[in-house]
Amino acid sequence: MEIYVHIPFCVRKCAYCSFVSFPSSRRTMEAYVAALLKEAKGRACEIPEPVETLFIGGGTPSLLPSESFCALIAGLKEIFHFEKLREFTVEANPGTLTEPFLEALCASGVTRVSLGMQSAQEDLLRRLGRIHTFAEVQASVSLLRSFGITNCNLDLMFGIPFQTLPDWQDTLSAALSLSPKHISAYGLIPEEGTPLFAYLSSGEWQLPPPEKEREMYDLALETLSAHGFEQYEISNFALPGFACLHNIGYWDQIPYLGLGLSAASMRIIKHSAEGMECLRRTNPSNMKDYLEMVNTGDLSRAELETVSPAEARFETLMLALRMTRGVSEERFLVLHGVSLDACFGEKLRSLESRGLLIHEKGAWRLSRRGMDIQNSILVELM
Repeated sequence: MEIYVHIPFCVRKCAYCSFVSFPSSRRTMEAYVAALLKEAKGRACEIPEPVETLFIGGGTPSLLPSESFCALIAGLKEIFHFEKLREFTVEANPGTLTEPFLEALCASGVTRVSLGMQSAQEDLLRRLGRIHTFAEVQASVSLLRSFGITNCNLDLMFGIPFQTLPDWQDTLSAALSLSPKHISAYGLIPEEGTPLFAYLSSGEWQLPPPEKEREMYDLALETLSAHGFEQYEISNFALPGFACLHNIGYWDQIPYLGLGLSAASMRIIKHSAEGMECLRRTNPSNMKDYLEMVNTGDLSRAELETVSPAEARFETLMLALRMTRGVSEERFLVLHGVSLDACFGEKLRSLESRGLLIHEKGAWRLSRRGMDIQNSILVELM
């Protein structure tokens, strides 16, 4: 079982961000932590088994007062079983890490920190609305190491308006100079309702053409591989032994509990002759509604969605195809009680004949060409 905790507070919202996040006061942060623990206590029955991964994301969790962070983790440890915890990740933004907060991380048992570097170019960082410079990324990594935290991920972004291939090469080189254990390299996706989307819609900004974005992705594959990083998912690369267990859990459909504003949860509610049925729950994205849900215990304020066996089978295929190891025929059969071939065999073989999928060692996975058009492949499989 996995737990995700959403911390919605930011110094300033980035131009591309569609997540629930906003500036806040210390008093609001303290009240929010109290609400998180109240929600956790009310939902403890959903995960009676030990927790294997814990991920504190946002927003900017590193904005929490150190006392509030310690209180949050101490409270979660009283409510849930953490004796088998394998990975504990906290997201942070460069420029917000402080010694008191790092002391709180160490005291709470954090094993991994994910930093939002995004780019090495200050002009691109400003366009994205980021609050830091690359010098602050360097300082944050150095501070983490001084506290003994060496398992660090760097988030990088390509396909940014005005970004060139040399810019992206410089960003990759700058990130590698910091010796991270893990790098996430994401293509920028403009989300409706964000300032970035408005700039693009007005014609004031333009994304790099698709062929340039593919060149950037190819450059990431080549550069990171040359430095010992193994690609284990479309956008994620790790040194051996440092893949993110929490994210792999999502792609493997491991049940997870999401706590906090807009947090999502998924649990398996039934195994039958028809297959696996799941329940997906999404918390309110409005603070007032969230606090009322927590204080009244009124679950109707959360959005509930039943995932049918047919939908669960497609989700297994969709999520597993993000992984470079692909979808295991054996695991699919165990999860759903029906073979992958019976559900999708004809379509899978058609895609294989066109060089988009590879079938070997009891698994189906995307070819290199297939990775470039993954969304089209999933539409066809649907």
